[in-house]
Amino acid sequence: MLWGSFGLVHLFSLIVGVFLNVCLYFMIKKMPIGWQRLILFTISLLGIAAILFNLFRWNSPLEYLPFHLCSLTALILPFAVITQNKALNNLLLLWSLGALFALIINTAQADFEIFSWTFFFYYIPHVFECGIPIVMLKLNLFKKDFRCVTSTLIITLITYTAVHFINMALNNYFVKYHITNWQNQIIQVNYMYSIKPENPLLQLFYNLIPYSYWYLFLALPVILLYLFLLYLPEFKDMKKNRYAK
Repeated sequence: MLWGSFGLVHLFSLIVGVFLNVCLYFMIKKMPIGWQRLILFTISLLGIAAILFNLFRWNSPLEYLPFHLCSLTALILPFAVITQNKALNNLLLLWSLGALFALIINTAQADFEIFSWTFFFYYIPHVFECGIPIVMLKLNLFKKDFRCVTSTLIITLITYTAVHFINMALNNYFVKYHITNWQNQIIQVNYMYSIKPENPLLQLFYNLIPYSYWYLFLALPVILLYLFLLYLPEFKDMKKNRYAK
């Protein structure tokens, strides 16, 4: 059975993803904090397992280096869980959207067989990358802090820019030394999709600004709106407390 894209199987999988995270929340809600962190940390390691699976499963590991946003989230998530670092966890409230979009706009993965390890190591880590930051927030394992918006935006921009230069450097290297994949094609990577769009949503941005790297800056207003809505309650509470004094 194929996963498909916006068919019944795909839509059902999205509902199941929500269900899994809700079950996780209620399962650990009344546990001691130490157990909550241990369970969330253990589950968060599935993202790193997925990175290793892709590096060793396929014949072109250079095409599966952990430089996509979801892979970077997978690397950071265990540290965010175990340290409860405020800046990292607030950052993941934004970065986890990458995993959500990867589940919803799954055109490149639509032909995955749902009873395969390939599907498992894609679907399950993405589901919990979306859910764990929200579960931690609901369990008060960290606090939303609108002052982290600045660090979130700076880290995101620096990361995106660094990955774009990595893309260019790797692609130039592959062409120069004729590095090919198992199909004997010269490898060309597109981490964080900074070179070109690879799904319909990003294609809309590229149609407006048809330039590598720059086209994704059209996502900035969406990000700012999301962060504004996310932190609006905390900002209102701060103003209320200030007036109360």
